[in-house]
Amino acid sequence: MFHVVLVEPEIPQNTGNIARTCAATGCKLHLIEPLGFSIDDKHLKRAGLDYWDSVEVFVHPDLEDLFRSLAGARMHFFTTKARKRYDEAEYREGDALIFGRETRGLEEELLKAHKEECVRIPMIGETRSLNLSNAAAIGIFEGLRQNGFQNFKTEGELHRLKWES
Repeated sequence: MFHVVLVEPEIPQNTGNIARTCAATGCKLHLIEPLGFSIDDKHLKRAGLDYWDSVEVFVHPDLEDLFRSLAGARMHFFTTKARKRYDEAEYREGDALIFGRETRGLEEELLKAHKEECVRIPMIGETRSLNLSNAAAIGIFEGLRQNGFQNFKTEGELHRLKWES
């Protein structure tokens, strides 16, 4: 559905959680080097559980390589510095949702070069940021919501549960 891009991710558990979300939503995961961990990291594998075979993962040496490989894709840069809310952006299949490092976010030069494509997730007070895997899930599911959850199972099976009265 979407391309989820993690620029220089640092925490393997976050990347593992995002990989699991990508597997559940049909998104492709792109990792931009350098990574703060090994792809073989046990914490990364554990966080993604048994979903690693269900997600397409691409590792790029830098952002230029990513931009070449996704030429023509619309980009959404998630940052606390944006003026536009994430839900004010229009998401289409094939779009790239780009997230920065856990400790520093995306580089300011990149944000300035793409300021019209920058979006933020609103927060109260002086909260610095959300957890990376939570932010990615918010962005992914807003895009899916806007596209009507096409081809997704949207109903649960409550009829199988036994309710006590």
